[in-house]
Amino acid sequence: MRGRFLLPAGALFALAACARQSAAAVAPGAPGFLLGLWHGFIFPVAWVLSLFLPEVAVYAVPNNGGWYDFGYFLGIVVFGVGARKTQTVYRTRVIRERVVPGTHRIIREEDEG
Repeated sequence: MRGRFLLPAGALFALAACARQSAAAVAPGAPGFLLGLWHGFIFPVAWVLSLFLPEVAVYAVPNNGGWYDFGYFLGIVVFGVGARKTQTVYRTRVIRERVVPGTHRIIREEDEG
């Protein structure tokens, strides 16, 4: 079990170690954390617009690097698309299992809730 996790995780970390950001894509006066937060928040709208308008992009390049990326991530996950917590789960059926005495047979019974 542990080997199943360690091998893919090790491969992922090795691949991530090779990743680097182009120096041309990072500029000190470029968009930073707050604009990254805003761009993450408006990502769904910007993505749809980018399908039809070539001058609209979903990510600012150049940016100031890690802080822009962090703001972008928070904008999507915390404040934007990933922030929806309105999912309601309804219980529609109950499944009961019982073992037949003297055997190893399991019987499943379903009831509508």
